[in-house]
Amino acid sequence: MAETAKQKEVSVAEKLDALFDLQKIDSEIDRIRTVRGELPLEVQDLEDEIEGIDTRVKNLQEELKNTEQEVSDRKNAMKDAEIAIQKYKEQQKNVRNNREYESLEKEIEFQTLEIKLHDKKSKETKTTILELKEKIEKEKENLDLRKSDLNIKKAELDEIVNETKKEEEVLLEKSNKSKAKIDGRLVFAYNRLRENAKNGLAVVSVDRDSCGGCFNKIPPQRQLDIQTKKKIIVCEHCGRILVPADL
Repeated sequence: MAETAKQKEVSVAEKLDALFDLQKIDSEIDRIRTVRGELPLEVQDLEDEIEGIDTRVKNLQEELKNTEQEVSDRKNAMKDAEIAIQKYKEQQKNVRNNREYESLEKEIEFQTLEIKLHDKKSKETKTTILELKEKIEKEKENLDLRKSDLNIKKAELDEIVNETKKEEEVLLEKSNKSKAKIDGRLVFAYNRLRENAKNGLAVVSVDRDSCGGCFNKIPPQRQLDIQTKKKIIVCEHCGRILVPADL
């Protein structure tokens, strides 16, 4: 029985040591990622913004194309109307009575009104074309500026990533090895605690009789249990796993 209890004690102590080692490794990984700051998010935001501007430019270009086609169609319609007027005028020379003449005159008036309407609409559409071209130009300028910003941010991010990549890879490998020494339930609990903690601390040492995470006081008896490492003790206030200060 004594031997079994001793093995259990060693096992819990080893788990606590492994958890604390894991926390130190993961905290170092957090530090490296903090050094990168908001750059990855800034890069993503710029890429999304560029995609949005590019879509707007394409939509404006499509609208411009359709508007220019409208001007061309109206120009052709005016030509057709002029041809029709000439045809009706020629027909008026050969009419047999006033009724036929007046009918052709009405057709001429209608085609003349069509020409005026197409001319008016064309002028309005040409103004729209100028406005669309200005918008496209401004969007393109904005697109160039954003692309330039993106290149700068990417260069900054690449430089930081290159400086820290090797160190992070080594630490990630150590983190995985440490997790392999701990049973799955503890790793799951550890990960949950890290996710919920702003500073990513799931395992903390006792500092000045207080939890190293939330700084609430720990009763003397619990401190003794923590010191002996016979069982895993969590803070009653924040739920973090507690280890002796000497770790």
